[in-house]
Amino acid sequence: MQVYIALLRGINVSGHNKIPMAELRLMFQGMGHGRAQTYIQSGNVVFEAEAEEAPALALRIEDAIESRFGFRVRVMIRTAEEWDAIIRDCPYEASALGEAESIQVSLLADDAPGPEEIARKLDPGNEQDEYRVIGRELYLLLRQRMSESKLADNLVKLRNTVTTRNWRTMLKLQEMANAMRDS
Repeated sequence: MQVYIALLRGINVSGHNKIPMAELRLMFQGMGHGRAQTYIQSGNVVFEAEAEEAPALALRIEDAIESRFGFRVRVMIRTAEEWDAIIRDCPYEASALGEAESIQVSLLADDAPGPEEIARKLDPGNEQDEYRVIGRELYLLLRQRMSESKLADNLVKLRNTVTTRNWRTMLKLQEMANAMRDS
């Protein structure tokens, strides 16, 4: 069995695309994905499944969500090993963050724009915030609150090809995946 982490894009936001986490876990288990665990309400699932290509697995989960909940959302999948690399490859130092600063990580879907198009769409508009694309991840260093960041606002230009989590969530999901692998 392989440990995966799935991030659902755009659920439980402002009363839209509501999915109770208990029902989401049951859906994953009904699909044969063992030991499904969720973290907070934004659609983070750590689970076990037979090894398969992430795009096929994500599509099956998207289909199951649409069938069970009546709407379709994008799902980004990474293996636990890929998640470890995402954490390891972060170009920013979390311990050096000041007040109101944060690291955000956006997982890119396979059909996301390439780095050049991302650069055109994400123009931070200032010298405070910065980002780096490494592999299939987009790392953001925000030196102001996310709600005040033009760079964060510009993420909507990438449409449904990206979903973003804060660094604390990234670390918690890694911890959950490691515990599942170790047990």
